[in-house]
Amino acid sequence: MPTQAIPREQWNNFFDSFSRQHEGWLATLEIFDTDLGAQEEARELPLTGISLSSAKNEDGIALSLGNDPGDHITHMISEPEQVWVETTSEGVNAALEIESKDRTKTLLRFRSPVLPELVDGVVLD
Repeated sequence: MPTQAIPREQWNNFFDSFSRQHEGWLATLEIFDTDLGAQEEARELPLTGISLSSAKNEDGIALSLGNDPGDHITHMISEPEQVWVETTSEGVNAALEIESKDRTKTLLRFRSPVLPELVDGVVLD
């Protein structure tokens, strides 16, 4: 799948647009740490938003998932250095990857939720 780097000066506009376009899409959040290895932090929770944040004079990226208080998480990425978006061969966004200064990678894979009325009558085996 093709991957496109997003220049830092475009991050704010990109995240605003990306969040609006993908709000409610089911997302799986994985963290790849150089010391701890791969860890899944969330599985198929609705995306509520991605934004730049600034705390304690340190830039960061906030990923928010889940609509209900019981499953809502916000994952903070400190000192992000690179952002990539991965698309399918059909041009649909499939994943967002963010690499931090310490080389930790955050992968947000997602899919569009299917409305029940679109699958009504479909029999699953």
